[in-house]
Amino acid sequence: MDIHKNARTTPHSRAAIIDRVSRRGDSVPGVARAFGVCPKTVRKWLARAPVDRSLMDRSSRPQHMPTATPPALTEQMERLRRQRWTSAEIAERLHLGRSTVARYLARRGLARLGALEPVGPVQRYEYARPGALLHLDVKKLGRIGQVGHRITGDRRTRARGIGWEYVHVAVDDASRLAYVEVLPDERGSTVARFLWRALTWYRRQGIRVRRVMTDNAFAYLGRAFTALCALRGLRHLRIRPYTPRTNGKAERFIQTLLREWAYVRP
Repeated sequence: MDIHKNARTTPHSRAAIIDRVSRRGDSVPGVARAFGVCPKTVRKWLARAPVDRSLMDRSSRPQHMPTATPPALTEQMERLRRQRWTSAEIAERLHLGRSTVARYLARRGLARLGALEPVGPVQRYEYARPGALLHLDVKKLGRIGQVGHRITGDRRTRARGIGWEYVHVAVDDASRLAYVEVLPDERGSTVARFLWRALTWYRRQGIRVRRVMTDNAFAYLGRAFTALCALRGLRHLRIRPYTPRTNGKAERFIQTLLREWAYVRP
């Protein structure tokens, strides 16, 4: 219950007002003086008591808002947002202000992409035999030219223009055995050669890979990667868009690499 700090009446005192007038027969002016309110307030709670027994404050929201966004537009806003349109795109399409769209989406809990679809039940899976499924992924890391903000906390000085490095990761689903290389790019030919070396390395460990799982990055859809999968008899599984958790073993291993290797020391 949220009562204003300067409120003269509360649900308890309102019930006492009604009791003194209705049951004891006290006069309205006398009860008003006793509780420090005006007679109009006493009559208001006497009239409301048969309808609202809780005697709580009503909402201050107006019952009629002529300038409110029409329901047809709000329905279109929600429909477009669930199609993953941004606030700016929705505002331009419906000829509305960006702030109007942003406030409505925030009010409906649709401001973040994660709220557009209900979170489904966690479905954990693990292949019984090593090699049955190999998870592949790439993490783009900026080259480190000096001690940066992760250690100093100062973002004003940055080493710009020194380029990027790409950490290519392969994780076996059953054994969690991982193979990692740091390469200069993530082009189709690069990921295909990485997979070739990973398959060779796993074969030395006594593991024959039968399936590979990747996201829908362009490099994994190119001719070089597809041709290598066909040559080695690999089944290529691609995750559904916007669901990186399907390839979660590689995603989680990358987080471990970032925490325990890439940024563990200056």
